[in-house]
Amino acid sequence: MDFTDVSLTALRVFRAVAEEGTFTAAAASLGYTQSAVSRQIAAIERAAGAELLERRREGVRLTSAGRVVLRRATVVLDEIAETARELSGLPVEGGTVRLGWVPTAGTTLVPHAVAALRRSDPGVRVVSREGGTPALVRALRAGSIDLALLSSAPPFRAPDTESPLLAVQTLTERALCLAVPAAHPLARGDFVDAADLRGQRWIAGSASGADRLMGVWPGLDERPEIAHTARDWLAKLHLVAAGCALTTVPCALAPAAPPGVRILPVRGGPQETRRLLLARLPGTPPEPVRRLAAALRAAALATDTAPDP
Repeated sequence: MDFTDVSLTALRVFRAVAEEGTFTAAAASLGYTQSAVSRQIAAIERAAGAELLERRREGVRLTSAGRVVLRRATVVLDEIAETARELSGLPVEGGTVRLGWVPTAGTTLVPHAVAALRRSDPGVRVVSREGGTPALVRALRAGSIDLALLSSAPPFRAPDTESPLLAVQTLTERALCLAVPAAHPLARGDFVDAADLRGQRWIAGSASGADRLMGVWPGLDERPEIAHTARDWLAKLHLVAAGCALTTVPCALAPAAPPGVRILPVRGGPQETRRLLLARLPGTPPEPVRRLAAALRAAALATDTAPDP
């Protein structure tokens, strides 16, 4: 076992694979070819004298040795990044917090929390990125973000089964709502009956992948007609405003709805709720991380106490 010749490139590639979950996704995120990623992983595994990644059909998973290497690699890469930042003359005294968030949190909650933190703790620098819950969980494990805002649907299982368990706090739990064109017949009342959702046209997630049906009412007892696919929530809402179709939204997005959209609760059938979770690795977090977490909790409380549409 000899790590003296392991390059920073190999460490970055290893962290990217651990975060993205597949060689293909890591290659895309880094701008490398998949074969280049494979070569770097092979080199770091040779240096470690052990298999660091368990190859599975659906992707890769860190082995126990891989978790050790990832933990150390993250420290090295973060120190290099902080050194570069200090040498560039950028302020470092307040500390930097890396935040990941699901798209629904980025519309209102994240901007409010970051703005409040800038007023109370101007020395704390927040850098953030959007992602899906599985990718953000991997990023937490990889050490490339400090905090993550995750979404959770019934039956509200833990974000992953890795050890140690993530420290998770529920920030909000609210009913899933429906975005309806203001001129649509379903928009005439104060709620929508679930039985009236049969035969409607929908705006859903991307055309393939785990989020394909995100935007379709979960309790629908028919194969949905998906008229449009879009990942961006504001794009979905503007399509609704144009009268194109319906889509589901968390109630917290009601303030961001453009004119021509009504956000309504759905009654009848099982109650559909969604949780917004604040997650991090276990242990005592640094002070800047704690301050951002407090700002996020305060912003979530202000959002959660607002009346539902």
